Amino acid sequence: MSFSEEQVIEVLAEVFGSRDPRVLIGIGDDAALVRGSAQQILTTDVAVEGVHFRSDWSTAFEIGQRIAAANIADVLAMNGKCDYLLVAATLTGSESLEWIKGLAQGIQEQAALAGAVVVGGDLARSQTLSITITAVGHSDHVIRRSGAKPGDTIYLSSLTGWSAAGLLMLERDMKFSEKAIARYKVPQLDHSIDFSNATSMSDVSDAVLIQGAQMAKASDVGFSLHLMMLEKADGFDELFELSKKMGADVLEWILQGGEDHVLLATGRELPGIPIGTVYEGSGISLVHNMKEIEMAPVSWSHFK
Repeated sequence: MSFSEEQVIEVLAEVFGSRDPRVLIGIGDDAALVRGSAQQILTTDVAVEGVHFRSDWSTAFEIGQRIAAANIADVLAMNGKCDYLLVAATLTGSESLEWIKGLAQGIQEQAALAGAVVVGGDLARSQTLSITITAVGHSDHVIRRSGAKPGDTIYLSSLTGWSAAGLLMLERDMKFSEKAIARYKVPQLDHSIDFSNATSMSDVSDAVLIQGAQMAKASDVGFSLHLMMLEKADGFDELFELSKKMGADVLEWILQGGEDHVLLATGRELPGIPIGTVYEGSGISLVHNMKEIEMAPVSWSHFK
């Protein structure tokens, strides 16, 4: 390692330095001191090299953007606004100061887009590169995964599947779509969509089928996804053509692919893409031309 911890902290303080009035004490002390809200949202994510990102695929800046976006998405999914981020990293010692600065700048860019401030964190040395981000946000009206009601419509804030398409291209070393590769490397968060009237909501980090099943169970209802609705969504035709070039199933990308970090919500007359309905019952089903169809089960676990 050709630099000291103090040099790294100086770089991070330069990137994350802020005069935001919400921050009373920022980076440089034992802990940060910030102004809080009555209802605070807390969430944390760990990202590990080789599991959640690959340095040979992405720049340090892109990795920082990707990890911060995934964390901020959890706050958005609670109908919240992100206020602060805490960043902890384990470094292997092979990283350069320039690489670390790029990582910090990527995190800083996503924080700025969300209106958040990075107020501190921690550093350690390890054999594995990992980044952990803790987000603190607030909401006057929290929306949970539970709350969906029979008769609600199911919505996506934007079309899923792009991240799965990008991942497959990177794995096959193909470049049919720079858009898909970019969406895999850096999720595009839906900051502007207004889902504040939703009855339930979740961030699609694993897959639409996984998050939908979780929401249905939490709400004690059934979710019915209508494939004909999906086929009318903006971007579907473009993604479908891409799937044909790749010899892939576009519905597997959309329904079983993860890491798009768009919002899945239920309610009445919401913006976004309608993809199904909520009914009295349980579980999640797929319908096409009025007939229920089956897809291979999907699941994600870090320990399977």
